Amino acid sequence: MATITISCDTCQMQDTPTCDDCVVTFLCERDTTQPIVLDLAEVRALRRLTSAGLVPELRHRRAH
Repeated sequence: MATITISCDTCQMQDTPTCDDCVVTFLCERDTTQPIVLDLAEVRALRRLTSAGLVPELRHRRAH
């Protein structure tokens, strides 16, 4: 099954005001040094929740 790893260390939005409204922050208060790994079904569920306006969009953008 495909997964996506969300790590603040690899996000180009790290330490910006965008972090305040990040879905990861919205879902759980956590240690930002630990990545979150979502499987494809979880990513789809988040997209549906976002489309319904229930959670903010995933703003993680991999830094290059």
